[in-house]
Amino acid sequence: MERCLQYLQVSLLITCFSGMMVFATDAQSSETHTIEKTANPINTTANHSQFKALQQKFNSGPEVTKACLSCHNQAGKQIQKNIHWTWSYHNKKTGQLLGKEHLINNFCSNARGNEGMCAQCHISYGAKNFKLPKKQSQIDCLVCHDTTGSYYRLPPTKGSPACSILFAGKKPIQWEHVAQNVGLPRRSNCGSCHFNGGGGDNVKHGDLSSIMANPTKDVDIHMSPDGQNFACTACHVTKNHQWSGSRYQGLARDLKGTGKPGFRRVATSCESCHGLEPHPKDSIKHLTLNTHVKRVACQACHIPSFARGGVATRTFWDWRTAGRTKKGLGFMEENYTQGNGKKRETYWSIKGNFKNGENIVPYYAWYNGVNTYTTVDTHFDPTKPVDINHLEGSANDAASRIWPFKRMVTWLQYDKKYNNLVYTHLWGNDDESFWGNFKLKKAIARGMKDANKPFSGEVGFIKTYSYWPTTHMVAPKEKAVACMECHATDGRLNEIKGIYIAGHHHFTWLDKTAWLVIALTGSGILLHMLIRLFAAVRRKKS
Repeated sequence: MERCLQYLQVSLLITCFSGMMVFATDAQSSETHTIEKTANPINTTANHSQFKALQQKFNSGPEVTKACLSCHNQAGKQIQKNIHWTWSYHNKKTGQLLGKEHLINNFCSNARGNEGMCAQCHISYGAKNFKLPKKQSQIDCLVCHDTTGSYYRLPPTKGSPACSILFAGKKPIQWEHVAQNVGLPRRSNCGSCHFNGGGGDNVKHGDLSSIMANPTKDVDIHMSPDGQNFACTACHVTKNHQWSGSRYQGLARDLKGTGKPGFRRVATSCESCHGLEPHPKDSIKHLTLNTHVKRVACQACHIPSFARGGVATRTFWDWRTAGRTKKGLGFMEENYTQGNGKKRETYWSIKGNFKNGENIVPYYAWYNGVNTYTTVDTHFDPTKPVDINHLEGSANDAASRIWPFKRMVTWLQYDKKYNNLVYTHLWGNDDESFWGNFKLKKAIARGMKDANKPFSGEVGFIKTYSYWPTTHMVAPKEKAVACMECHATDGRLNEIKGIYIAGHHHFTWLDKTAWLVIALTGSGILLHMLIRLFAAVRRKKS
């Protein structure tokens, strides 16, 4: 009975509200609102193998870069202004300095002090610390523009023997072949770093895994070769090597839509392609869905779950158990088998215990695009869980919408005296790196010393959350979240506060009003039927 009431409440609300919308809409309201789609990436108009600058012997990446810059003579200046290069970002709204140079995460904890490993994903050659190379020849052009699939990057410094074996056995790069076969960035180029954030395939984001290099339509309708076949830059629009889209300062609600006809806005939002009324105005349901756009992010409905396609994501990490050994040596346990049949780690001496998951329903929260980060300088109450990035937004904020997130849970090390997070020296061929000696206090002391930060020597562990916007793995429209998955007593939006959700919230007066309207409607129909029946009988008698 309760479920029936929920359906009736939602139906009544949709019918009444949509009736007002139809009344206010002009005569053309039934026409489909068409939006010009973003063009698929085009093939390059140049054959780089015929360029004289590339018809030479190369022995290193910087030599290739010099040849690239001999033609693309402005690219170097542009790249060195990019966040992929600087790894630093000043958020003017919060005043915080963000980026890998400054932040702590609840995966491998920090890039700062571990550049010898983390700089494997910095678009430079030889970045051993955050004193970045100044020479433009040290920019890595190939990591974004290689089309052969044979190019790879290695850590710029040597790690402990236990870690160095992870990169052994690589075939030598054929520099001439790679240099002569460059093109526009493909999904696999971006994915060489972004698919492996956090230390493995889909560990960090949940919606960015190796499957996204060639996804099916069910995994991502935009990026699938059988769908739109978008490259990442189809949405992350690029101008002068500056990419649109940033989780440090997100665009939670786009009020501009598609912009001027014929011009693709430099914005990464659903609305920049699909407009502010993305559903066709051809039914009550679609009209009602268009009213949701102001308060509900498109992703909340069109990404029903993440970590789809057979590749799991990390959901829980416990640094408290890191450092265990067998006969003095680190070890790994792989007791999770993901959808594609591959085993995934559930314990690793250098990192601790893990939990993995697939087809995960997102965590939903109000979000206005602003994150306030807990940094190494932030002091907190250790009796409560700590948000690595606190999501700003509320139902009372017009810039906020309900967004889907991956919420990562990690027990992370901290300074028990000063109540702040700490930098941990993980990577290195020295006796202080945790991944070499498994001595956490010693590794933290080194990490904090290198950053010129105080450390009391007292190590504790605190429960942390981090929130990762779910924006990829858009499902076909037929598999979008159904209305009753949210408009239900125990629905997806249980954690959402400050707004009335039909079918989820219950008010006695509203329930009684709904039943009264239903009863009156039923009575009216019955009365109308009886009148027509009696009228028909009288006509027959006369």
